[in-house]
Formats: sequence, C-alpha cells, structure tokens
Amino acid sequence: MSEAVETAVPSKSADGTGSEHYTRLLQGMAHAVAAKGYAETTIADIVREAAVSRRTFYEHFSTKTECLIALYQTASRLALQAVSEAFDPAQPWHAQVEQAMAAYFDYLAQDPVLLRTLFVEILGLGMPGLAVRRRVNDEIANFIQVAINSSGDAEGLAVHLTSQMAMTVVGGINELVLQAIEQDRAADLRELVAPATRLVRAVAAESRR
Repeated sequence: MSEAVETAVPSKSADGTGSEHYTRLLQGMAHAVAAKGYAETTIADIVREAAVSRRTFYEHFSTKTECLIALYQTASRLALQAVSEAFDPAQPWHAQVEQAMAAYFDYLAQDPVLLRTLFVEILGLGMPGLAVRRRVNDEIANFIQVAINSSGDAEGLAVHLTSQMAMTVVGGINELVLQAIEQDRAADLRELVAPATRLVRAVAAESRR
C-alpha cells in the first residue's frame, strides 16, 4: 500500500462535503488499483481497502467506473492546485514556468502506479473517461492561458495565448508523461521539466507574432 496515495487523495472530499466515507472510498480505489490494476479491481476490493460496507459504496457511487472518475478528478485538480500554488501572478510567467512545471511533475511522481491509472486506465472507460479527461484538460489549459496572458513575458511584452494554443501545451505535456509511463520512467518525471518548460515558452513566443 503506497504512502503517496494518501497525499494524492485529500483528507476531505473534492465536492466540499468533507465526507469521511467518500474520501475513504477514493483512497480505497487508489489502493486497490495500485495492487491489482483497474480491470481486476472489484467493488469488494474497494470497500475492503476503504474499511466501509458495500452499502456505503452505493450511497456514493453506482459503479466502480464512477469511483475511478471521482478519483481522477480529485487527483487531477490537486495537481493543478500544486501548479497554482507554485505560480505568483505578480511575477512574469516566463521566470516562473520552470518552477510551476517542477511542482506539477513532482505531484504526479508521488505514486507511479496511481499515475498510470490516471493517465492510461482512465482512457479504458470509453466515452465517460474521455469526457472527464477533456474537462480536466480544459481546466488546466484555462489556467495556463490566464496565467500567461495576465503577467507578460520576460521583456514585459503582452502575450495573447489562445485557448487552442493553451490546449496544445496541455496535449504536449500529457504526451511526455505518457511516453515516460510507457518507458517505465514514471518515477523520473523531473526529467520532463526542461522539455515542458521549453514547450510552454515556445508556444507563448509564437503567440506574440
């Protein structure tokens, strides 16, 4: 059972209710998937890891798919929170992008097994998985767009990063992470800070032309 999972899933639920059972179910899902993989994980595994009843599970989720989606949303938003906390809107974004990328990859690298679940197995859910992945990517792209456009570049010049360009950055970073997972380098995500930083700077520079 990975200690990093406890960090990846908060002590209070993402919906703001602070439900202990809801949180324990998310942690139970994370632990079960880390041990068996999503395909082999059953609801019995989840409730055993969460130390709650099957009835409690169904009070919060209809299926294990819903539970995985909730875990994905929670962990993804915590990753975005890590980036947001590392970013100072009063400073030029150009000087902070490397620090923000480091915060993002450090968060993702806490648990390589959970990382694989969130980046790979979510796609195995079909349209529900794609839909939630799209919503999360939209949130991250919106943050990047607002952060860059509101703080200027290294020379103090205004940058107009479009939503499509921001999504290009998100897509590129996601592909770097997927490549690292495929190559069994999930524990070395810090190595992605430099290329991800160059990508952000290159796209932002293009937006000034």
